[in-house]
Amino acid sequence: MENKQFGQIIMRLIKGGHMSRTETYETFCTILKNEVTEMQQGAFLAALCAKGETEQEIAGAWQAIYELDTEKVTVRTARPLVENCGTGMDTFKTFNISTGASIVASAGGIPMARHGARALTSACGTVDIAETLGVDVECEVSVVAKSIEKTHLGLFNAMSPKTHPNALGRILSKIFFGSTLNIAASLANPALPKFGVRGVYSRDMLIPVSKVMRELGYLRALIVNGVIDESDDLSIDEASVIGPTYCAELTEDREIKEFKIQPSELGISNAKPQELSPHGTKEQEAKAMVDLLRGKGSQTRLYAIALNASLVFYVSGESPSIGDGFEKARKILDSGLGYEQLRRWVMTQNREPKSGLRRLEQVSG
Repeated sequence: MENKQFGQIIMRLIKGGHMSRTETYETFCTILKNEVTEMQQGAFLAALCAKGETEQEIAGAWQAIYELDTEKVTVRTARPLVENCGTGMDTFKTFNISTGASIVASAGGIPMARHGARALTSACGTVDIAETLGVDVECEVSVVAKSIEKTHLGLFNAMSPKTHPNALGRILSKIFFGSTLNIAASLANPALPKFGVRGVYSRDMLIPVSKVMRELGYLRALIVNGVIDESDDLSIDEASVIGPTYCAELTEDREIKEFKIQPSELGISNAKPQELSPHGTKEQEAKAMVDLLRGKGSQTRLYAIALNASLVFYVSGESPSIGDGFEKARKILDSGLGYEQLRRWVMTQNREPKSGLRRLEQVSG
């Protein structure tokens, strides 16, 4: 596709027009192959995001990224793989809740195949905090697969050429705004799990993302957007302990149903919004995460990790209800099993396990 034709598509998006899945696939192939100028690529991503993506456009983008720029891997586990992540671009920035939730869920026996990036619109991304804790985030996908098989937890680095060898890292490292890639690229998981918990930045994205995940072959999924203090303006791409969480569930019979979680229904009270905000540096966040996984630290943060881990337990079928999953997650946190699981993860997803453990011990204090 030439620059002129590519520019015509950008103009259509600016005017509110849509693309089919096939056309979106072809356009993203052009971007991944770097066949048009980077200025055109950035304009396209901004125009598509500003217009608002349809499910067909997200699916087309995912298809291009997965087919052209994703190292595939087979992970052998007794139970189905589950992934959890957020899109970013939310209006209230939090500490890395999904990382804590995944560690707790994996400590509870759920095989977690995560796929995340460094911070683009947040203070500390999934890859950033994992690296600071001692996990090898630049390893081959085969190392991640073995970690999932041995410890039930692994993280594929979406910005590493060992995960996406051709173009994704080039693009993500040069833009500092949210785009369709926050959704489509995060779904391009090398292990292709069929169960997922996904946080989105807006309630308007709940149904479209649910439909995309259904089209991509997910068997069961939960898509959430959490509200901060009943605000119309502040929300997070996680389940919220400060206000209601709006959910869209993709069920095993391919239906999509909507419901709402109220923190009070789970016995959550007196949670403080400011305690969800990042502390500052990656090292401070890592130390706080270690404390939480030992069952210590902010009660608000402990609630947040337990609630979001409960969604994984529910979607995987481990827990019959979110409430049951919440109690399971709290017991894991209270017991300190979360920290033991973190140590196993650091030792296993690592080309240099001793170096990783030294780093963990340094941030643990």
